[in-house]
Amino acid sequence: MILAAALAAAALVAPGANLVAAGDVASCRSAGDEATAALVARLPGTVAVLGDSVYEAGSDEEYRRCYAPSWGPFRGRTRPAVGNHEYGTQGAAGYFRYFGAAAGPPGRGYYAYRLGSWQVVVLNTNCAAAGGCGAGSPQERWLRGVLGSSSAACTVAYGHHPRFSSGFHGPDRTVQPLWRALQDAHVELYLAGHDHHYERFATSRGLRQFVVGTGGRSTYPVLRRVAGSQARWAGGYGVLSLRLLAGSYQWRFVAARGERFTDAGSSRCV
Repeated sequence: MILAAALAAAALVAPGANLVAAGDVASCRSAGDEATAALVARLPGTVAVLGDSVYEAGSDEEYRRCYAPSWGPFRGRTRPAVGNHEYGTQGAAGYFRYFGAAAGPPGRGYYAYRLGSWQVVVLNTNCAAAGGCGAGSPQERWLRGVLGSSSAACTVAYGHHPRFSSGFHGPDRTVQPLWRALQDAHVELYLAGHDHHYERFATSRGLRQFVVGTGGRSTYPVLRRVAGSQARWAGGYGVLSLRLLAGSYQWRFVAARGERFTDAGSSRCV
């Protein structure tokens, strides 16, 4: 036990990168985004907004009035994914204007970047707007190309829609071809929002999924238990904090002040 404790302590200080993730974030009708912003302010690292960054329609005014006062201070370290609500403004133009180059090529909504020793892939799971998510679609071909050419030992992907969910919207089968591409490349993690709760799924061919729709807009109930679901919580707001190490990762769900739920663990890369 002494050796195990020493190894765990060493991992916490080992060189790595931090990723802080949540989706379904800002609204002028909710104080939840201010609660999660207080968490992000004290958590170092890149901020992954998992879609639906601002409600109701992703307009320029909503970004100015509803997003900027809470999560706006983190814009310089944010790499976002686009959600369905951003397309309430034609072409998600407000989203692309607000985040600029950090959101990838204008209008496309999917891109890749490196974070420490990890490869990061950001998907546009609004399939119609993205030109399709099916096998052979531009995004699916791009995804396989990025994954196939990556020299990174570990990869994390994120987008707005979850492949699996026990929440209000439930599983999204339209992203299955993208999910299959992630599995084929032995990707470690997929993060999503859309359903406004927290959920962790078991690995499937090495790929573990988190639903983190707890960014502050509202909460949805957990209506079922989808196969593979290992942890679920719909009691409030919070963010997922990831420590991306060389060959492994650690996760910790950090709930907003006053909430007692937590979920934490670690795993080696595939």
